Formats: sequence, structure tokens, C-alpha cells
Amino acid sequence: MRLGLGVDVWASPRVDLPLSRILLAERLGFDSVWTAEIYGADAVTPLAFLAAHTRYLRLGSAVAQVPARPPTTTAMQFATLDALAPGRVVCGLGLSGPQVAEGWYGQPWGRPSARLRDYVAIVRQALRREGPVAHDGPEIRLPYDGPGAVGSGKALKPVLHPNPDLPIFLATGGPANVRLTAEVADGWLPLGYTPGSAHLYEDDLAEGLRRSGRTMADLEVQTGATVRITDDVRAVLDAAKPGVAMRVGGYGSAEHNFHRDAMVRRGFAEAAERISELFAAGRRDEAAAAVPDDYVDDGALVGSADRIAERFEAWRGTRATGLTVRPTSVAEMELLARLAGCEPRPDVEVPGGPVF
Repeated sequence: MRLGLGVDVWASPRVDLPLSRILLAERLGFDSVWTAEIYGADAVTPLAFLAAHTRYLRLGSAVAQVPARPPTTTAMQFATLDALAPGRVVCGLGLSGPQVAEGWYGQPWGRPSARLRDYVAIVRQALRREGPVAHDGPEIRLPYDGPGAVGSGKALKPVLHPNPDLPIFLATGGPANVRLTAEVADGWLPLGYTPGSAHLYEDDLAEGLRRSGRTMADLEVQTGATVRITDDVRAVLDAAKPGVAMRVGGYGSAEHNFHRDAMVRRGFAEAAERISELFAAGRRDEAAAAVPDDYVDDGALVGSADRIAERFEAWRGTRATGLTVRPTSVAEMELLARLAGCEPRPDVEVPGGPVF
């Protein structure tokens, strides 16, 4: 099991990368570090900074938002990043949601699955540099010939010679997009994937892989888990519930909420409906209290070192090849590195001072 370190600059009003923590992860043998974006700090710029300060960690976005950039811009940015850190870059992409796509980026939500397929196809073309980039898809056309076009668009071939095999991961959760991921992507950043729910995705993964003539050996699965060493499991679970309630009840809209959909898929439909109702009514404390313990605990690595070790084994029985964590102590990082069988890198220097 490869370990990834999640860095949540996206959620902060300031850009403050925890470099000592990232370098400790590199020294302990972690595989990767992951950034993200919503409508604050972007996902790519911090990775460029980390490219200059690390030597081994893979640098991934989980995720860079599809409506934020034309696909050729995404190809340019990640190809440039890969030129600065050869072989260490992962282009993780996600659709976001209609509120962000249309409200922040001014892009149509359209048909998200078709848009994602078009987007990946264009990024692949640009990275492979086999000819001028052109695409005639149901959602994206290059050269552009829609409203406002003057008719002078020209298919262009990238100037930069990028890594043609730069991996593309997709963040998906619904059946159609999980199938698409298994068909066209190098890796999957799943939503709602836990040891207790992993079986729900098997058929869609198998169908997507069948379409492309591949097997699970061709697809990385980088999921995530909460980790806390504690003697009060309930307190940790309760502390996580307001965030779950906000995502299930407050993200997206009544028609589009991927976190609510994920809760339903995992067998918690009644809880998802109740949380949504309470959150919409402004009863946020009650919405948090309605989050089931089992929903939070499934897949979490919370408790004593022995309990975490036992639950870590459950992850080994899934398709996950990587686990992204957000530890709160050095002890948690060291425990996970030991459980995952990481190979330490003693040549990595960690600066003095606090890691957390």
C-alpha cells in the first residue's frame, strides 16, 4: 500500500505549505503528496514549489478542476511541471459540480460524463504530441467553431515535448464515470470508497476495463482515510460529523450533490435524506448528529495503534493501491509508514522545528 500525504492549502485563506511535514513523509518512505482546489488556492502552483523541495515524492492533484482550464491548458501546466520533476507528476482531474463550474468558472455544466471523456482525450493528444491537437466531441471541439468564433481557429502541435505517458487520474464516484475512469484513465481517485463499500464498484470497474482491454493491474486506485491515534474513538468520529453533514447537506444542490449520492450508494439513504433536510432547515447540529457512526468509521484509521493496524488490514483486501492521509502527529505518520511497509529514505533532510 503506497501512502500519500494530503495537503489542504485549498481550504485556507493563506498559502502555507507544511514543508517539514512533507519532507518527513518523504524521509519515511511515503509515495506521494496531493493538493486540490475549489475557489481559492489552485492545485498546480503548490506542486511546482514542492518539485523544487523534494526528490522522491510523486506530485499529484486531487484534484485540478476540469472547468477551471481548457484541456490544452491543463496539458501545458502538467507537462511543464513534469519537465521540472520528471516522472513524478500525476494529473488528477475532477468535474467539481454545477455550482462551482457555472458560478465560479462561468462554464456550462453540460453533460459531465461526455465532457470528461472529451477533456481526457484532448489532454492525451497534447501530451502525446503525435500531431496538431484537434477534437470533435459532443462537449468540446478544437478548433473552436461555436458561437462567437471568427473561423480562424487552427489546430496546433505543442511546442514543449512532454512526457507522453504522464499519468491521468480521475476523481469519480457515480457508475457512468467510474466506468469511464476504468476505460480511459491511469488511476482512480474514488469518492466514497471504503473497505465496506468497495464491492459496490466492482461491476463498473470491470466494465470500463473490458472496454479498453485492460485489467486492474493497469489502474491505480488512490483513495483516502482519516487517521488518528486516540483512546477516544467516539470523540474523533463526532468531530468529523459536522464536515460530513456539510458535504452531504450543503454541497451542490438538491439535484446535484455527489457526497449525498455517495452516502446513498453506501447504503445510508435514510440518513442522507435526513441530513439534507436538517441542513437545509438550518439545523446543522442536528444534521451532524444524524450522521451514522458506521458511516464515519468505515475505512477510518482511528483508535489505538492495535485498532489502526487491524483496520489497515481491511484496506489490503480492497482494490486500493494507495491511501492518502492527513495525519495530526509524527507518531501517526511513523505508524502508517510501518504498517504500509514503506522504505525509509535516510538521505532526505527534515529541517528542525515543529512538523505539526
